[in-house]
Amino acid sequence: MRWKSWLLVVIGVSLLWPFSSVQAARDTNGPEASERAPDRSPRVPTFQPDGDLAGELQVFNTVYEDTFAGIGNKLALGYLELVKANPGIDPWLPGEGTMITLPRMYVLPDVEREGIVINLAEYRLYYFTPDGGVQVYPVGVGTEENPSPLTNAKVTMPLESPAWYPPASIRAEYEASGDYLPKMIPPGPGNPLGTHALMLSEKGYLIHGTNKQFGVGMPVSHGCFRMYNEDISRFVYQVEKGTPVQVIREPVKIGMAGGEVWLEVHRPHEDYSARDRERLWAQVFEKVESFRQQHPDVDLRRRSIELAVDQADGLPTMVGEKLTRMASEDSVEPAESEKQGNPEQTLYF
Repeated sequence: MRWKSWLLVVIGVSLLWPFSSVQAARDTNGPEASERAPDRSPRVPTFQPDGDLAGELQVFNTVYEDTFAGIGNKLALGYLELVKANPGIDPWLPGEGTMITLPRMYVLPDVEREGIVINLAEYRLYYFTPDGGVQVYPVGVGTEENPSPLTNAKVTMPLESPAWYPPASIRAEYEASGDYLPKMIPPGPGNPLGTHALMLSEKGYLIHGTNKQFGVGMPVSHGCFRMYNEDISRFVYQVEKGTPVQVIREPVKIGMAGGEVWLEVHRPHEDYSARDRERLWAQVFEKVESFRQQHPDVDLRRRSIELAVDQADGLPTMVGEKLTRMASEDSVEPAESEKQGNPEQTLYF
């Protein structure tokens, strides 16, 4: 959610950094301290990047009562990324014994890989850890009417059990729809900020929890970034004050890992309109041409690129590889494959 005045939200919260050293000392006292200490280890894996690639695809075997929303909440994945990675499977009734893909393989964003990077186009937050790893979390972001800002910011303050003081604009929205919204919502299950939050230097914006389990990994907020409570309640203890936060919109990502070229394309919604497809093709063309100029020694396959755009499922697709030339200087006869040519092996637009 976006709010224009955030000084009020600080009222009724506990600041974590000044508090943490005192609390840590308390937690280490007494024989039952280890039992009382909350689990603050991240729910998501920490991957070591391989070039521009990180992670691996995983699978999950459903039971009858599973839904994609429930699986996402349990495994720290977004609803839309599960839907797009599993075409043809009913997200609300996948059924007993259905094998679904867990999309935990990523082409890393083409930005400085430090601190927090939020890619609005894929509804994901990347946290590049100080030891060189990367964690990836689903986030809810702003809607088209209330978009999240593209910005370079910093983490300024962590909040525990924040109270919410909704601004007049949001209270007016509720009033227009016939609902009443009080001037202050105290900490608790009815608070839309959830259990914890990170305040950003971009005025009026937070990375925070939620009181709704559905909506993480989707465009649902007034501009802020929603995480599962189970994630933000651990994440705030990992992130230092001053951590950089880059917010980008990059629906097309391309990179190299081990001599292979990987392409990842994200459609914005569950449905895939002709307009969105046309827009993504233009962005893919621009990205691919720029990549070829930077890497003239790669061979790109048009059919693989077309498949990635046709599906736009957010899963990395290998679309080419770095050429290895081993012919001797005395060789004047081209290879048979070069004589015949193969239009599917090289990208021509």
